[in-house]
Amino acid sequence: MLALFGPTASGKSAVAEAIAEEIPAEIVSADSMQVYRGLPILTNQPERPAHLVAIWELDHEASVAEYSRRAHSEIDEILGAGRTPVVVGGTGLYLRAALAELELPPAPQPGVRARWTRIYDRLGPEATYVLLAKRDPAAAAALHPNDRRRVVRALELADAGASLRPSRDRLWADETRHPTLIAGLEVPRDELLRRIEQRAQRMLEHGAADEARAALQAPISSTADKVIGLHEAAQLPTAEAVAAIALRTRRYAAYQRKWMRRIPDLVSVRADRPPRETAREILELAGRRQPLSARRAG
Repeated sequence: MLALFGPTASGKSAVAEAIAEEIPAEIVSADSMQVYRGLPILTNQPERPAHLVAIWELDHEASVAEYSRRAHSEIDEILGAGRTPVVVGGTGLYLRAALAELELPPAPQPGVRARWTRIYDRLGPEATYVLLAKRDPAAAAALHPNDRRRVVRALELADAGASLRPSRDRLWADETRHPTLIAGLEVPRDELLRRIEQRAQRMLEHGAADEARAALQAPISSTADKVIGLHEAAQLPTAEAVAAIALRTRRYAAYQRKWMRRIPDLVSVRADRPPRETAREILELAGRRQPLSARRAG
């Protein structure tokens, strides 16, 4: 298997498509926003067909556990057909969930969460924290009483027999379900900032404002509501929207770079060049480490 990770605007989709032109491969998205229908511009959905893109309506509450099950099924099917899955991620947790068997907590349960939220608000932070410490000492040790959202989530998980702090954290382990070369796309900071600015401008020029307004006229989940640029494109004048989207994207790119430094066995590859050159270097690296599931075309 191959996996590509990198900050927004590092060229992941273009490199993945170039790989798919070199070998029999299929692209699997590991992006927590591209899973939604109705926002192809704002979520920068690829032009080439890809697995796990636009699979859920905007009112669907996404969870890593649900995505992981879908990703494992799709990847196994691709491998079974003798083709190479190329997992392309901008969301670090989704990338790890696609590649590895994580001990994921159950999805949020609205009724249970609402009950614990009312208890937190009635008892107050300190008393609720004491309650958590009795039920799940490990989770409590990692939290502050005033962290309302996470204390409530920890109590919700304790109700379900799970923990916010499992005994074995597999998120950063080096295990993957199948042998995988993970390539991290590196772009110099100034070039990345230029690309981010261009992308924000291009989104607005191609109709992101109309797309966002249409999406916000219907029910939308709390996870879909986090799409970068959704509210900015819908509510701000064009120039202000571009600036606001670029700013949020730069911050997110910095967060993605932190993830890159923590992904086990990631191999850095230059991406400030034509995508085909980057793709061929990745294929050469993969060939040295382990045979791909299919030979190069041509």
